[in-house]
Amino acid sequence: MGEEAKNSFQSLREWVVDHKLRTVGCLWLSGIAGSIAYNWSQPSMKTSVKIIHARLHAQALTLAALAGAAVVEYYDHRTGAKQERVASFLGTPHKD
Repeated sequence: MGEEAKNSFQSLREWVVDHKLRTVGCLWLSGIAGSIAYNWSQPSMKTSVKIIHARLHAQALTLAALAGAAVVEYYDHRTGAKQERVASFLGTPHKD
């Protein structure tokens, strides 16, 4: 079971690395949808305030996702994993 979980986590990580902008966009969309759903349950707020709060929450989530993508990019650059991916994409052997 541990090996399967590790493989699924690794495949998820690889997908996120390959689709960073799509991941950030999906996080933004889910963040704004979740925030609107939460804010709509607050009857004391005006509609304009609910929308502004939803946008601010989604913006904060997007900044956190972009920071996470930057950390992943930095980690890949430091370990050389990005060079190997680019070399395999181009079909050329990796040279140091």
